[in-house]
Amino acid sequence: MSARLLLIFALFPLLLPAQETTEQDAFYIRKIYDNTLTNAQCYDWLQYLTQRIGGRLAGSPQAAAAVEYTRQLMEQLELDTVWLQPVMVPHWERGEPEQVRIVNSMKMGTLPLRALALGNSVGTGPLGITAEVVEVKSLDEVDSLGSSLQGKIVFFNQPMDPTELNTFAAYGKAAGQRVYGASRASKHGAVGVLVRSLTTRLDDIPHTGVTVYQEGADPIPALSISTNDSELLSRLLKEEPVQVFMRNTSHMLEDKLSYNVIGEIRGSTHPEEIILVGGHLDSWDVGTGAHDDGAGCVHALEVVHQIKNLGYEPKRTIRCVMFMNEENGLRGGRAYWEWSDEQKEYHMAAIESDRGGFTPRGFTADGHEDIFNDKFKQVIEWLPLLEPYGLAFRKGGSGADISGLKGQKGLLFGFEPDSQRYFDYHHTPIDGPDVVNKRELELGAAAMASLVYLLDQYGID
Repeated sequence: MSARLLLIFALFPLLLPAQETTEQDAFYIRKIYDNTLTNAQCYDWLQYLTQRIGGRLAGSPQAAAAVEYTRQLMEQLELDTVWLQPVMVPHWERGEPEQVRIVNSMKMGTLPLRALALGNSVGTGPLGITAEVVEVKSLDEVDSLGSSLQGKIVFFNQPMDPTELNTFAAYGKAAGQRVYGASRASKHGAVGVLVRSLTTRLDDIPHTGVTVYQEGADPIPALSISTNDSELLSRLLKEEPVQVFMRNTSHMLEDKLSYNVIGEIRGSTHPEEIILVGGHLDSWDVGTGAHDDGAGCVHALEVVHQIKNLGYEPKRTIRCVMFMNEENGLRGGRAYWEWSDEQKEYHMAAIESDRGGFTPRGFTADGHEDIFNDKFKQVIEWLPLLEPYGLAFRKGGSGADISGLKGQKGLLFGFEPDSQRYFDYHHTPIDGPDVVNKRELELGAAAMASLVYLLDQYGID
């Protein structure tokens, strides 16, 4: 017996009085890890998804191929039921390569900037736009400048806060400029926006991501530029007026039929209690979506693979969901919540993986305020079984695609890996399989499978 397991058993009397957790659970979780680290297929699945299929923007042929591929995988895993849930998704196309360049600098002359159109952005028209640039650091600053922005290009240059240890918190503080910047600037007569890419790293890689046109705002073109180019543009603006030319041909087409891919293993004694594992199948078009969110999809698939491979017979229904259109619409998640509520289902727990395939750190948890504290107390009693694998629980969010299940009053979890490198790759052309470590990916799948095992064994009701 390993020293680690002996330590766990020694701590049981002190740390696990409330639930009938036994030495058998520690051994079974060890078995989950051993099997996942020796016979997992998630890395091979990720290679196919990213290299053979590629970027999977909702409405694209690649998204349709990913639906069929993951449906076939679930069939091959011999899940009890596999089905496609229809959902109408937005169909946005990027168009021709974007052009952004400084055109009148006394110091720099004409200088190209590395840029990507933001998702859902309208185009500039074939001739592009040339206008003076005004730099801002917040949405509120746009409102304070008001009508002086008429006919200008607004440059949103709020960096992600490097002092935030949780990079998702830093992202959340800065993402508003990308999501709502175009709408806010449009209300004051701006003709376009440039947005600093959302990453803590200074580099030459632009990041895309969704922009949302709010009611009452005329859509204007919205493009991101790299952090290095953002720094350069900001320095120039302190020295002289700067005009920028920007051109993109992005456009929105009619909504298109797509699908969530769903498979489940029926529970033996409490089939009405559902434990969901999932990720979003779509990605941005400029990369292959390896961390965002190919990793999350294959994490979820590996959980049901290990359940079948180990011969484990769950008491509760284990459901695996590949959600469509998280990136620029959340249509798949919304369709799933509405359908589930109509069926009067009860998701006892849902676990979403959408933070990359890095080394596991644990899980964040969320839930309806009426039940959250009591159920979360039950979950943290399992910590002695999970801490040897570097896992912890903390209160926080879960995942966009499962957030609408909160009303069913189960617990919602977000798989939480180490986040420090995630935004180096997020929404970029370099989010490919070469930046995903095979062992880290497998450890994430084992962590999720272990939590599913405990939830299934003991419930939280």
